[in-house]
Amino acid sequence: MSQPDKKKLKKLIIASWVITLVVLALVGGMRQYKVDIGMQLPMLPPLHALCNSIVAISLIIAVSAVRKGNITLHKRFIGVAVVFSTIFLLSYVLYHGTQEEVRFGGEGTAKTVYLSLLLSHIVLAAVSLPFILTTLSLGYTNHLVRHRKMARWVFPLWLYVAATGPICYFLLKPYY
Repeated sequence: MSQPDKKKLKKLIIASWVITLVVLALVGGMRQYKVDIGMQLPMLPPLHALCNSIVAISLIIAVSAVRKGNITLHKRFIGVAVVFSTIFLLSYVLYHGTQEEVRFGGEGTAKTVYLSLLLSHIVLAAVSLPFILTTLSLGYTNHLVRHRKMARWVFPLWLYVAATGPICYFLLKPYY
């Protein structure tokens, strides 16, 4: 096993925070400003739900694999989760940066449930991003003790965000 790489970790932590700030600025900006691309993109919200579903399933498989000592399978499925999280994020920014927002049309308890899920999903997605990237960086640079400690609380956050994304989509789907 390789020794922990402190120099590489420091660079990756800085990159994690830069990526987080760029993503948060993009997501915040797309709510304020829309770019007219001259076309509708109705296929993207179902793609978002699919990507998040794949992320959730991949995370569960990855954690199951690492608990069984299968580090190779763990790394592969974390890689799948990262790839589909990235596809989701790029697609999400494209969609919400170019399309008008669809608002939930339900009332009463349904609206309360939807808004509670959506708010928790958005807040935890924003808050967890730098910690997900840091946890990945710790694993990649062989800081495995710190990686395990951080992953124990980052995993449930990432899984929650990935699982609530499709739920929010299906609750909003009738209003598209």
